Amino acid sequence: MPAPDLENGPTSALDPAIAARLRRDSGGLVAAIVQEYGTGDVLMMAWMDDEALHRTLSTGRATYWSRSRREYWVKGATSGHHQYVRSVALDCDGDALLVTVEQVGAACHTGTHTCFSEDLPVHQEERP
Repeated sequence: MPAPDLENGPTSALDPAIAARLRRDSGGLVAAIVQEYGTGDVLMMAWMDDEALHRTLSTGRATYWSRSRREYWVKGATSGHHQYVRSVALDCDGDALLVTVEQVGAACHTGTHTCFSEDLPVHQEERP
């Protein structure tokens, strides 16, 4: 399935009022930050276009656009590590989504609970 045709407008059944609020990148995508319901853990980041967001909102199953495979994927369809969507929020700029899910199994393709498991060193300045 192709990504959205930006020259000819959206090709999705996404509510036009929602679509009008999205600020997409040049590829027609919006960042989707995925957070675990209950714990607040940030699990992963993926990409959605209008159709992926429509599928997510209408089915309650997290659906994303794979930039590398150029196809839609439902989280857990092959791994069994499903994401059941509890809520979706649009940020103030319209360029990112916060998807809150009930996570079943690992969220990361490496098999870990979260994709954000490697802390980087940060120099802390003293506060006045």
